[in-house]
Amino acid sequence: MPDLLLELFSEEIPARMQARAADDLRRLVTERLVEAGLVYEGAKAFATPRRLALFVQGVPARQPDLREERKGPRVGAPAAAVQGFLKAAGLASLDEAHIQRDPKKGDFYVALVEKAGRPAIDVLAEILPVVVRTFPWPKSMRWGSGRLTWVRPLHSIVATFGPETEDPDIVPFSVDGLAAGDVTRGHRFLAPEPFQVRHFDDYVRKLEQAKVVLDPARRKDVILHEARQLAFAQGLELVEDEALLDEVAGLVEWPVVLMGSFEPAFLAIPPEVIRTTIRNNQKCFVVREREQEKLAPKFLLVANIEATDGGAAIVSGNERVIRARLSDAKFFYETDLKTRLEDRLAKFRTIVFHEKLGTQSDRIERIERLAAELAPLVGADAEKARRAARLCKADLLTEVVGEFPELQGLMGKYYALAQGEDASIAAACEEHYKPLGPNDRVPADPVSVAVALADKIDTLVGFWAIDEKPTGSKDPYALRRAALGVIRLILENGFRLSIVKVGEIARSQAPSRRVTIVPRKITDLTEDEIKSGKIGLAIDHTHKQLLDLLAFFADRLKVQLREQGARHDLVDAVFALAGQDDLLLIVRRVEALGQFLESDDGKNLLAGYKRATNIIRIEEKRDKTSYQGAPDPELYRQAEEWELARAIDIAKDDANAAVAREDFAAAMRAMAVLRPHVDAFFDKVTVNVDGGGEEKKLRENRLRLLNQIRAATLAVADFSKIEG
Repeated sequence: MPDLLLELFSEEIPARMQARAADDLRRLVTERLVEAGLVYEGAKAFATPRRLALFVQGVPARQPDLREERKGPRVGAPAAAVQGFLKAAGLASLDEAHIQRDPKKGDFYVALVEKAGRPAIDVLAEILPVVVRTFPWPKSMRWGSGRLTWVRPLHSIVATFGPETEDPDIVPFSVDGLAAGDVTRGHRFLAPEPFQVRHFDDYVRKLEQAKVVLDPARRKDVILHEARQLAFAQGLELVEDEALLDEVAGLVEWPVVLMGSFEPAFLAIPPEVIRTTIRNNQKCFVVREREQEKLAPKFLLVANIEATDGGAAIVSGNERVIRARLSDAKFFYETDLKTRLEDRLAKFRTIVFHEKLGTQSDRIERIERLAAELAPLVGADAEKARRAARLCKADLLTEVVGEFPELQGLMGKYYALAQGEDASIAAACEEHYKPLGPNDRVPADPVSVAVALADKIDTLVGFWAIDEKPTGSKDPYALRRAALGVIRLILENGFRLSIVKVGEIARSQAPSRRVTIVPRKITDLTEDEIKSGKIGLAIDHTHKQLLDLLAFFADRLKVQLREQGARHDLVDAVFALAGQDDLLLIVRRVEALGQFLESDDGKNLLAGYKRATNIIRIEEKRDKTSYQGAPDPELYRQAEEWELARAIDIAKDDANAAVAREDFAAAMRAMAVLRPHVDAFFDKVTVNVDGGGEEKKLRENRLRLLNQIRAATLAVADFSKIEG
């Protein structure tokens, strides 16, 4: 079967756009091929700084012929309907149609429409120019007198189509005066002359000869291998950086790794500052002493050319730039050390955090109070937590962070240590932002945890108070991330901090507001209940925001558990219970429930529960009444009724006792005792006995007994939320 080779050759494509562009090219072309009935065998796209390429393997030589029956109007239908049918089907008269007999609906006309498939190369000639003209670049430009917009000026198009064993044909199309052909170019300097290509293998081979590595993954492998080898030869090891590697691979077509150096005196700067300076300014890698964290005064750069002088001029030029940038960084760092962190705080009084939430100084004061309040709950020293909270934002005003914002927090640690602060306080200055994402490290030091919790809770409470909540996909203040950060801090450190406790902490954020929270299922609290005071909850006009925030935490925890593999229905089954406010216990309960339902006892008990609740639901709807309440033992007539009732009482008591001591596995085992008695009840006892008088009482009592199964399982979870 024929293959398609497509290349779009241009000026340099920004490295950050290349991977997405290659994927878009593959998607746009293959989607249109499938829509045209051309089902291919495989497709792969590539990108270099000056080209996008696509190889589609096993494309049919032509479209399949189409044959379909088109149903028309009934025989004897009005003339207008008949004429419309003939026009739509492409028929000259009814003589070209068939009559289909239908004894029930009557006879009607049928047209047999046949459409011959077109050669695939003709279809491609229509598809490809549309793809080029509508390509979704994040940013594009026009050049010269042309009308085409592209990321950079487009110079040529290669589009060949044909079997691997034959000379391919050129797909006949043009875009803005650029006609598709079979000629491309290699490296801008090392092999600038044009050359002809045929099939994909020929294309890749000739590009290699022309000093172009087409596959980005292979360019990355070349860079990584050469960098490791060059560092090893010097007794050093590469400090690997996956993001930088991706970027550099997008900047070169023929990677050549070279080593440069800088003065050892610059090593007095924190290593992260050195690395960031070299990375951001020159896209170079740093190296370190083998099996040590100490950086070496050398760096690795990736050139795009095999220089005649072995790269000496390239290295020298990079050394000059890096030396100048490191001198700047050293000056910034040494200047910062002259001012203590606390002496910078006065400037925060003039910096607005948010127009409705006050200044940065106000925010720091709130975080101080929160950190001190949280400290005992997470095993931290309150004064250390307060001190860390006071200093943790100060590095935002330093010269280094002004130059490299990505180093905020980290530089706070260095400056705190330099002025003699406790190691825990310094660590908290760095770690209070963490975790920043699902894969980020979670702080373990209690002082860091206290300050990190305070920082995130203040953010959440503040923005909830001004009604700035996430909506749909929009979350401009990263509130979802903040809530997940709180959850990860609690769970991964094993702290017994409840959602309700979070509400109590929210009270300290607004001391003028009267808020008292009691342990109850958050989503069950109604406004009437709140105002009545009967449940011990007193709250002012902000109660809606607070309750909404608490429910938000519950939703984020569900997301977290689901990402860890927990079934969504099990999470819902646990959250549906009243009083679920301890995050750690919720997780343990979900885990125990999942293990129980994987056993035969769990599966069968769930099946029995579903059967019982279905019967109750149907009968309650039919009788327009509820069968809640305790059954009457005097109305038990069969041994299975007595045995089920006793088993329910035992299971409830044992499960509640196990839950009270937080042994959820034992609680699930207690529920398993019900399984044989439920099976026996359904096997031997008729629930819906016919008749009135005694029979009616027996029926109602048995329905109440079945309802006790539902009530008993609530000791461990709401089984109605479980699927299956």
